Amino acid sequence: MLTYILRRFLYTIPVLIISSFLSFCFVSKAGDPLAGLRENPRTSQLTLRHLVHQYHLDAPVVERYWFWVKDVFQNKMGVSLITFQPIWPDIQRTIGHTAQVVILAELIALFLGVAVGIYSAVRQYSAFDYFFTTASFLGFAMPTFWLALLLQILFVDIYLHWHVRIFYTSGLNNLGHGTWSVDRLQHIALPVITLTVISFALYSRYMRASMLDVINTDYVRTARAKGVAEWKVIMRHVFRNALIPLTTVTALNFGAVLGGAIITETVFSLDGIGFYFINKLGQLDVYAVMAYLMVTSVIIILFNLIADILYGYLDPRVRYD
Repeated sequence: MLTYILRRFLYTIPVLIISSFLSFCFVSKAGDPLAGLRENPRTSQLTLRHLVHQYHLDAPVVERYWFWVKDVFQNKMGVSLITFQPIWPDIQRTIGHTAQVVILAELIALFLGVAVGIYSAVRQYSAFDYFFTTASFLGFAMPTFWLALLLQILFVDIYLHWHVRIFYTSGLNNLGHGTWSVDRLQHIALPVITLTVISFALYSRYMRASMLDVINTDYVRTARAKGVAEWKVIMRHVFRNALIPLTTVTALNFGAVLGGAIITETVFSLDGIGFYFINKLGQLDVYAVMAYLMVTSVIIILFNLIADILYGYLDPRVRYD
């Protein structure tokens, strides 16, 4: 197992180098990060030349990339080309807010998705199964931004008509520095609900389909023929094996959830890393955009590695050499 993990870690190094270089090239070609300063009549040409030289904006893109890599390791993701402030404190703050939303949404979606998927499979073609099958299809078809806007309009309307604030519809109260509180939950509730609905639709359908595949296998029939109680058959023989494909789906879906968080945080003006990315991309802040891409890439790679390890634990037939 340790050899496998080390090999996977070594494989990620060239992947990160190639992907980061291509991303750097594309973002660098998007425009001039100093365009705002150039349009300001109070900015002297001497200042502009100094900034261009200091941040190597006059160098070829390959040379700029290696300056950026050096800056990443020496100065923790470097310095913003717009604010000229260190990037890492902003990354730490915003990723903490996003983590609260994404982790809570994924835990709720997994719990509900697995529970509903199991019961739908056991009660196949029942009213419960038909209802949640329809609900899941609606969840699949629903665009993230549309659901977020619907929830925002709904709770704004409740507040305006009933003067009752259940959830906040925009912004994030930073009191408590990211700790859990009722106020914090009221601020992140709608983004959490939005991401939960999308992930729940995926997890419940995969769990149901996986359960149905396992329920009809020979070893499950054998267990029933031996007189094993039905709940033991479901939990001991069916449930664990049905989780195997779900682990892969969950890891792959994590990248999609981070992408959905960009839209959700933008709609709700949530001070998360997705909202940070959109703002910095609009400002053509190359180093800040690259910081986002690198952090999220490492997170996605890590979750895929965790999924592979769990896959081996859940399926005894899998062995890592």
